[in-house]
Amino acid sequence: MDFTPDSGTITMFSTTWCGYCNRLKKQLDAKGIGYTEINIEEVDGTAELVEQLNGGNRTVPTVLFPDGTAATNPSAAEVEKRLVTV
Repeated sequence: MDFTPDSGTITMFSTTWCGYCNRLKKQLDAKGIGYTEINIEEVDGTAELVEQLNGGNRTVPTVLFPDGTAATNPSAAEVEKRLVTV
């Protein structure tokens, strides 16, 4: 599956119990930044994808940008900045 987001949005790989994921979602909502959330415990193959993006670590939130790059546990400010430059 291709999880690359549309321009101006991100794909966020997360879990329901991740406090950092919940914080980032609240911050993105406050800034009006669109995202598609993918729970890596519910969608087959996504935990392995997150590990691949993070050098073998299953770390969330992992964010995928429209240009195909990724960031691990970014701040909302970083997400906003990278979306502007994409």
